[in-house]
Amino acid sequence: MSARPLSFISAVLLLASCSSRSGGPPAIAEAFAGPATLTIRQELTLQSPTVATVKHGDRLDILQTRRRFAQVRTEQGAVGWIDSRALLSPEQMNEIRRFADSTSTLPSQGAASVVEALNMHTEPNRTSPSFLQLPETASVQVIGHKLSPRTAAVEQRPVITPRKAPRITKKSREKDKASRPIPPPPAPAPPKPPSNWLEMSRSNAQAAPPLPNASSPGAPPAKGLVMEDWSLVRTKDKKVGWVLSRMLSMSIPDDVAQYAEGQRITSYFPLSDIPDEGQTKHAWLWTTISHGGRPFEFDGLRVFVWSLKHHRYETVYRERDLTGYYPVSAQKASGEKNSVATFSIPVEVDGQLILRTYAFNGYRVNLLRKEPFTPSRGETQTASTAPSSAPPAAQTGAQPSWYSRLRSKVSSWFR
Repeated sequence: MSARPLSFISAVLLLASCSSRSGGPPAIAEAFAGPATLTIRQELTLQSPTVATVKHGDRLDILQTRRRFAQVRTEQGAVGWIDSRALLSPEQMNEIRRFADSTSTLPSQGAASVVEALNMHTEPNRTSPSFLQLPETASVQVIGHKLSPRTAAVEQRPVITPRKAPRITKKSREKDKASRPIPPPPAPAPPKPPSNWLEMSRSNAQAAPPLPNASSPGAPPAKGLVMEDWSLVRTKDKKVGWVLSRMLSMSIPDDVAQYAEGQRITSYFPLSDIPDEGQTKHAWLWTTISHGGRPFEFDGLRVFVWSLKHHRYETVYRERDLTGYYPVSAQKASGEKNSVATFSIPVEVDGQLILRTYAFNGYRVNLLRKEPFTPSRGETQTASTAPSSAPPAAQTGAQPSWYSRLRSKVSSWFR
C-alpha cells in the first residue's frame, strides 16, 4: 500500500475520534469542583460506579440538572452526576483566587495543627461555601482572625443559571381560566360604626396602658447574637480560607505550652536558641487570650527562657489586660555575641492603635519605642474590627452638631 492511502486513512480516523469527543450535548453552564476531591458517578445513586474523580478547582461543564443534582462533563470527556452543592461558580472561584493573592503577604502568627477533620470556608461563617477539607493533624499557618455571628446568613449565589420560565400562550391562559373553581358569592357589606365611635376610641386610649415599643429607649435590649471566633489560615500549597478557631491547636512545644493556665495561645515566636546537653531549646514569645468571643486577638503576652540550671522554662516577662491585635512580629536573635531579638505588638490605648516594640537580650525585656499603627490593606480585610487610628473628635475640635447627635440617637433606637 502506498503512503498516500495510509495518510488518508489516518486523517479519517483522527477526524472520527475528534468528532466523537465533541459530539456530546452542549453545556448549559460551567462550574468548578469545590472539595479537595470530588467523585463523579455514573448515576444519581451512591451505589453507582465511579466515572471520574476531580480535584478542587478543576473546571466542569454542566449538561443538565435534576433537583439538586447536576450532570457534568470533565475536561477529559467523562460524564456523570454529582451534588450541585459541591460546585463553585466562576465568580466564587475568582474570589477565592483573588483573596489568596491579597493575603499572600500576611505574616504567619504561628503554625497550628487541626484537631479533627475541618472544612475551610470562603467567608468566616458556617453557611459560606466550603472549598477544602483539612484532614486531622494537618498543619496550617494562622494569619488572621475575625469574630462573626453564628447565625449570620451569607448570600448564596446560584452556581447554575436558572432556566427561563415557560411561555404563557393564549390557549394555556384560557385552559387555566376554565380549570379554576367557581368563586364563592361576595360577602355582605360590613355594618356601619356607631355615631359616637370617636368618643369611644378616646376613652379606650386613655384607659388602656401604653404598649411596649421595642424601638423605644426604655425597652429591654434584644438578646445578643452567639459569636464565633474564626481563623484565617494558609495551607502548604498556598490555599487561604477561614476555619473555626476552636478546632485549631497552636503547635508550640508541650514543655512550654503546659504553662498556658487554661488560656488559648493565639500566636508564638522563637526569640533565640539555647543549647543544653546536645539539645537546642528556644526562648519563646507568645500571646494568649483568656476566653473567646473577643473582638481582638490577645489580652496578654509572655516571654519564656530555658533555665540551664533547672532544665525547664521560666517566665522573664509578662503583660496582662491588653487589647492586642494581629499582626504580631518578631525578629530572632542572630546568635552572635551581644545580639538581641526584637518583637512588636499592636495594642489599643485610649481608642488608638499603638505599635509597641520591645528588645530581648536573652534574659530581660525592654520597651524600645511606641508609635501609631495603621493596618495594611490585607490586615484590614482579615483582622477583627480594630479601632481607628485617627484622633477622636474631642482632640481635633470637630464636635458633631445637635441635629447629628439626635439623628444618631434615634437611629440607634430602631437598630
